[in-house]
Amino acid sequence: MTLVSAAALLFLVLDPFGNLPFFAAALEPVEPSRHRRVIVRELLIALAVLVAFLLAGRHILAALGISEPALGVAGGTVLLLIAIKMVFPVSRTQPSEDLAGEPFVVPLAIPYVAGPSAMATVLLLSSREPERWREWLAALAIAWLAAGLIIAASSVFARVLGRRGMIAVERLMGMVLVAIAVQMLMDGIARFLQAI
Repeated sequence: MTLVSAAALLFLVLDPFGNLPFFAAALEPVEPSRHRRVIVRELLIALAVLVAFLLAGRHILAALGISEPALGVAGGTVLLLIAIKMVFPVSRTQPSEDLAGEPFVVPLAIPYVAGPSAMATVLLLSSREPERWREWLAALAIAWLAAGLIIAASSVFARVLGRRGMIAVERLMGMVLVAIAVQMLMDGIARFLQAI
């Protein structure tokens, strides 16, 4: 996987277009003057979590005794489930632990940005080729910056694309993510069969 393909994969997994309506709903009770500050803070928290998973991924997997093929299959499965929901959306509501006032960490940073699929993806990248951690870190930074700019400019995108346009973009991203998830599954199964 190249730097560009890794950044593209992470961008799709971060799903900025799919997250726009949920950021808007979570920020509704917050003063409009604080929206930008809250978005930046939550994005930075999400980035810190993903960087921690990227850098400590190998050690986490070693401590848990999880093999790289198992992580590939698990990551591919999670991505496939997320991608199917993007292509065939169901109503997604706020988490049951919804808190009054300004959101902090939950639900914006985790799980909307740094969700299970993003964590699994960075773990997979770091465990498959750990010597390329600088490239994976750069890919994560590129994907995070692109997703962050889209989320920060949510009102502009909502106005330009409209509701139908946003849905179309998310479903297109979902279709691409389905193909990537299936490839990850096949790679994980192939590596497992080779190891037998």
